[in-house]
Amino acid sequence: MNVNNHGGCWTSFLTTELRALAQRLRASGLSARRASCSGGDVLFDLGAPATWGSALTGVSAAYLIEPDLRASILSPERLPDLVDTAVHAGVRRLVLLSALTADSDSHPLHPGDQAVRRSGVSWTILRPTWFAQNFSEDFWRPGILAGTLAAPTGDGRTPFVDAEDIADVAASALTDDRHGGAVYDLTGPRALSFGEATGLIGRATGCVVRHADVDPEVFVERQVAYGVPAEVARLLTELLTDVRSGSAEAVTDGVQRALGRPPASFEQFVARSATAGAWN
Repeated sequence: MNVNNHGGCWTSFLTTELRALAQRLRASGLSARRASCSGGDVLFDLGAPATWGSALTGVSAAYLIEPDLRASILSPERLPDLVDTAVHAGVRRLVLLSALTADSDSHPLHPGDQAVRRSGVSWTILRPTWFAQNFSEDFWRPGILAGTLAAPTGDGRTPFVDAEDIADVAASALTDDRHGGAVYDLTGPRALSFGEATGLIGRATGCVVRHADVDPEVFVERQVAYGVPAEVARLLTELLTDVRSGSAEAVTDGVQRALGRPPASFEQFVARSATAGAWN
């Protein structure tokens, strides 16, 4: 079996998850290729259909990701078109990395979600909450290193999920028929506020790290000033204000159902990341 992971230019925490997934598959004796526009095993750009054919050659199962929120807003047909191309190329199993709120018609990942369901091949959909790795790789790491993570989340809580757990679920879904037609909502074992999360990181690193609440409109303006496209800044802010409102607090049993074990705790993620020097 050849397993291929698709997307455009990854943010770093997605790169970590894909690298971990490829390692798991190869350790099982499977042929696995990471396809991306940079740093993968084969060139693939979700925005350039001409690169799709060679990336799909010989692939029987594919892990699909939309790595660019702005592109998914402006070109919602990207993932559906890839799904169609993959099926016509002979891919017989699709695993999609989606999002907890992708059931909504207005969510940018909804078209891809629906395309996978209608693909006519075996499919599994993974819907994670916020990655714990956002704190250690790229997205929120600068704030952690500076000692203050500003986000419009108030005292709201969410059950951050470890990307290593997502990789484990993805590897199983790509190789085990029992996951066909399953939708797994993936969270950690308990919900934490950003203040609690930064406090745990501070204690593990011996540094003062705190969360500073910020007005949502101010947060959008700051993101745009940093160069984030306005559409993406607004979407990210909406997702973070879901945490503030309490609507992102639910803990799910997706990891347990998929793997037969509980998900890793945020404390385990922090201990492992601190030992690895993530916040040095």
